[in-house]
Amino acid sequence: MGGQPSKSSETAAREKATAGGRGTMGVREEEDYVEVGDGNEKGRLRGLNRKAEGLPLEDVASLPADMLRDPKNRLALSALSSADPRHVLTSPSAQVADQQIYNIRIPFEGGPMTNQRSSGRCWLFASTNVFRVALMKKYRLESFELSQAYLFYWDKLEKANWFLEQAIDTASEDLDSRLVQRLMGDPVSDGGQWDMVYNLVDKYGLVPQTLYPDSWNARQSSVLNAIVKNKLREFALRLRKMARDPGQTAPAMLSPVKSGMMHEIQKMMTLLLGQPPKPTDAFAWQYRDRAGQAHELSVTPRDFARDISSAEFRVNAAVIEGMMSLVHDPRHEPLSLLTVSRLGNVVGGRGVSYVNVDMDTLKSACVEMLKAGLPVFFGCDVGQFSDKASGIMDTALYDYDVGLGASLLGMTKAQRLLAGESQMTHAMVLTAVHVDGQTGKPVRWRVQNSWGTDAGDKGWFVMSDAWMDEFVYQAVIDARLCSNEVRDVAKKKAMVLPLWDPMGALA
Repeated sequence: MGGQPSKSSETAAREKATAGGRGTMGVREEEDYVEVGDGNEKGRLRGLNRKAEGLPLEDVASLPADMLRDPKNRLALSALSSADPRHVLTSPSAQVADQQIYNIRIPFEGGPMTNQRSSGRCWLFASTNVFRVALMKKYRLESFELSQAYLFYWDKLEKANWFLEQAIDTASEDLDSRLVQRLMGDPVSDGGQWDMVYNLVDKYGLVPQTLYPDSWNARQSSVLNAIVKNKLREFALRLRKMARDPGQTAPAMLSPVKSGMMHEIQKMMTLLLGQPPKPTDAFAWQYRDRAGQAHELSVTPRDFARDISSAEFRVNAAVIEGMMSLVHDPRHEPLSLLTVSRLGNVVGGRGVSYVNVDMDTLKSACVEMLKAGLPVFFGCDVGQFSDKASGIMDTALYDYDVGLGASLLGMTKAQRLLAGESQMTHAMVLTAVHVDGQTGKPVRWRVQNSWGTDAGDKGWFVMSDAWMDEFVYQAVIDARLCSNEVRDVAKKKAMVLPLWDPMGALA
């Protein structure tokens, strides 16, 4: 995180999770989508009667010399072996095309540019960057940040409790089962989803960043995570042992034991992150408006979060509650409702829910949000065909064909999900779009990132529409800007995906 693509340091875990899912799911290919089944059809498939083959020594030994007889390959070797291949193969035409020029733009983007540092809190930065727009207008602020660390503290605590409850609930499962191993793999991930943001804000509220700034462990979360995960895994084994021996342990005995464990976890969290403001006690916030006039506000975090609207922006508690998480998952039929088993943070809170739509519907909804002056929270696979230095995300950015004689866009979006090549890894905010005057189709999108001002164009990124088609998976939209057909999907029975499904990835 921070200076790196979100979740990129967890590539091995991601590949394990997504590859693991392929072992139990059948795939049915249709003309427009690929549906993931439950694997019942697997028995009808027959293996090939074939012996594995090794590489012929003479063939592989001769190929390099044969290939380098071509002067174009010798030139490619000289260039690609002495520098970052992506820099060598960067397309100048893509750089020229991807300019920060837009004809639809929200009137107020907010500032300053935020920086999540070396943490996986992009979803908290993206969501608070959406919320702050209305607050900045309401209180006439020149610059403003909500405390991401405040939500981070309570999210870690809630996820710890969620994990221990899952450990108890899955005690009948073998420890080495796929489900338990997935739960044990990352009990308190830095990442999250929009519905998890809603749960936190609804329960704990919001506070200005000046009242609870980042500690070292918020900016560099790896040490905190290692400590908390160690204790949670230890506690999970103890709770599983108690739950698996009902003759010796009454169910009521689990509660005080778990409560003691949670007190120990919260003590660690407080010592590592600092004491957060109490959600039900009023804080005193002193601020200066853009005219230089000083003000003071006394309000509880929960009440502060319930009244974040301004005259110009319809971002209030009711709007946030009614936001719909639209996703494009081409493995499943459009206009289907998706959820992920055992994915969440607050016990008793709202579960993660996705309305699956085609890409045109998702993009049209984003355009309508921007026309209404509202920023758009979205989730994507940020590490694909993107350059942190220039802030360009474009499928034409790197010309692998000319350098390597091979395309890295040979798979469809659905195939990349199925093969473990792609999934949601990062959350950011859309603030503008450039639409072609003749076709009415989007050309490029303006992106507010959370990697500080040294990345991109002073923190701003530009995303080509082609990149959006391939690597954007989610956009959170005001339900009032969605069609009745899309809104009605929320009334359907949800398809429950397993925890290890790619759509269970946390941005």
